[in-house]
Formats: sequence, structure tokens, C-alpha cells
Amino acid sequence: MDESGDSGQPQPGAGGTDPAAPENGKPQRPREPGGGLLMGRPFGVPVYVAPSWFLVAALITWVFGGQLDRVLPELGAVRYLVSLFFAIAFYASVLVHELAHTVAALRYKLPVRRIQLQFFGGVSEIEKESETPGREFVLAFVGPLLSLVLAGVFYVAMKFVEPGTVPGVLLAGLMISNLIVAAFNLLPGLPLDGGRMLRAVVWKITGRAMSGTVAAAWVGRALAVAVLIGLPLLTHTGGLGNNPDDVSGMDTVTDALLAAILAAIIWTGAGNSLRMARLREHLPELRARTLTRRAVPVEAATPLSEALRRANEAGARALVVVDGNGDPKAVVREAAIVSVPDHRRPWVAVSALAQDLTAGMMISAELTGEELLDTLKASPATEYLVLEETGEIYGVLSTADVERAFVAAMARPAA
Repeated sequence: MDESGDSGQPQPGAGGTDPAAPENGKPQRPREPGGGLLMGRPFGVPVYVAPSWFLVAALITWVFGGQLDRVLPELGAVRYLVSLFFAIAFYASVLVHELAHTVAALRYKLPVRRIQLQFFGGVSEIEKESETPGREFVLAFVGPLLSLVLAGVFYVAMKFVEPGTVPGVLLAGLMISNLIVAAFNLLPGLPLDGGRMLRAVVWKITGRAMSGTVAAAWVGRALAVAVLIGLPLLTHTGGLGNNPDDVSGMDTVTDALLAAILAAIIWTGAGNSLRMARLREHLPELRARTLTRRAVPVEAATPLSEALRRANEAGARALVVVDGNGDPKAVVREAAIVSVPDHRRPWVAVSALAQDLTAGMMISAELTGEELLDTLKASPATEYLVLEETGEIYGVLSTADVERAFVAAMARPAA
């Protein structure tokens, strides 16, 4: 199953809460949590194999090995080696599917955080949303298209091998599995590719990306219910080509468990898509200008008590250390101020509590939304100096304030 999409939305407060500290003056990108085993970086995008893949690979090996025993009983125990090869080849096909999404995203200048092969397929974590519904449709469609192309390639290859042989059975299995992957992902509900295609169509008709997401997400939830109820029912009635008289109690339990897992994945993915859409709907409300605290300039030797007195008189909530010419040199950290007891404040200079400014810590007051989050993520800090376009000091932006505004935006319903 493919869940390609913008699941990698930058998180708030990446500056203040990011565990990766700057090294040699350069911000370091944090390691991806839970990525799994790194297999390579095609097109510069890391490809991870999640631990759950090994469980699925073992399950495929066991199931396909049982099928091989009926078709090619002379293989004996070797059939499990052949089955393992099939499992690896199948997930290689899934990787090609995901790479199609990745190449399309990179073509549209959309950053891709990573590709992960996991339980029931893979996911391409695209960090930004497509700018137009047409691009969204293409970005979603290329994955199933490549799966269909692979199915066609395996079908043609079958013509050149003898039926009933190991190569013939492998090619037939890969052809069928890629057809299933393509067909499943074309179902019109999020988080599947077909859901993203439906989202693009509704987006184009209504002119609102949010409307497309809502429609495709609710169709996705309906699909989850249909899978939960329909898959065991089809198996029990022989709708999947099985003889209902041959369906054992264990088969029924297995089918029900599989249906529950698939339904849960689809339902959760649809819900996540709705939450991400709601976030994007409110992202423009995150404005550096409105979130910035008013600041007063103080010289480095100013006692903390005097600096706080000046701030209180001016109605300010932040302190900026300046030199004799009034040029900003450092920002006094709020956490450091809180840590100094009242009786010690007359004897502590603000320079002892300040963090020297770097280029990345000086940001424009005009930054908003995703651009603001990306800027903070690029230069981790707890406070930032906010400047007017003229270079004048506007104030200090606290990462904590951005985090609170981000959470508040997530909690508000979309318009």
C-alpha cells in the first residue's frame, strides 16, 4: 500500500526544541526518528526499510512458499529461497512506485524527506503541498502508472519463459502483485493515490484545496469501513475465487485481522490528511510580526534589574544587547532571566545571560506561515531578533510563542 503525500510537514518550534545542536556554526539536520535501515539515497533522497518490512517479508515468504509447493512440489525446501526472492523483488517494485512519486515531486521543486518501505507498502514523505491541482493529480498518478508499467513488463517477460517453471511462476506473481498494487492505490480515498487524484479533481472544480481534502478523506473513511466489512465477507462467500466450503475458521480469523489492519491504516491516513489540511489552512495566520515580543535595547554591562525596569516601563517583554552604536549583538534568553533570583539581578549583567546573534537568528518581520517555520528550522535557537526591512529592530520572536500559536492553529476548525 502506498501512502505518498505531504506527511512531512515541518513541525513548529524546530529552532528551540530540535535536539540537533549547531556544529561549527552550521545547523545540523536531525536524524529521522524511526526511519529503519538506510538502504541508499537515490536522487539524494534517503530510502529506509522499516522493521515491519521484515515481518511482512517473512509472511510473504511463507505464503508464497506454500503456493509454490502446490505448483512446483519438486523444489522442496528450496521453495522458501525462491519465495524470499519474490518478497524482495515485490518490494523492489514498491520502491519503483515510490521513486516515481519522488521524481515527480523533485521535478516540481517539492522537497522529499525520505522514502520508507514498511508494512503494507511504502510512503514518500513529500514536505510541501503541490501548488496546483494539476500537479497534485500528476504527482499521485505516476505511482500507480509505474506499477501498471511494471506489470506489463513482467507480462511481456512471461512470453519468453516456459510456463510452470520457477522464472515463469515468479514473473506471474510479480505481474499480479503489481496489478493489485496499482488497482488498490487507484481507489478514490485518502491516503491512497486515488484519493489524492480525487482531491485534485475536487480542488480544480471548487478552487479550494481544503474542499478536495475533505471529500477525499471522507471517501477514504468509507473505504476503510468497506474493507473492514467487505474483505472477510468476500472470502467467506468465495468472492475472491475461493471455495467457501474450503474456508477454515483460521482463514476467517486471518482475513478479518488483515481487513482490520488495512481499515485502520486507511482510516488513520484519512484522518491525518484532514489534520494536515486544517494546519495548512491556518498556517498563514503564523506571522512573525504579530508573534514578536516588543524589545528594548540595552548595553552589555547593564544590570539585569535595570534592564527589566526599562522593559517594564516601555511595556516590552524582551531584551536586545546592543553596542555603543546601537547595533544589535545578542538576545537575552528568557530562560536565563527566569533562572536568576530577584536578589541577584542587580549584580548580574545582561551580557552574562545573552546569546550572540548569528545570521540565521536575525529574521524579517514579514515572514509568515510555512516560510517562517522553514526559517526557524534552518537555524535552531530559542529566540530570534526580528528586523524591519530597513534593518531597524522590531523585537524578539520566541520559539515558545510560535509553538503555542502552531498548536492553537491545529486546534481551530478549518473554515
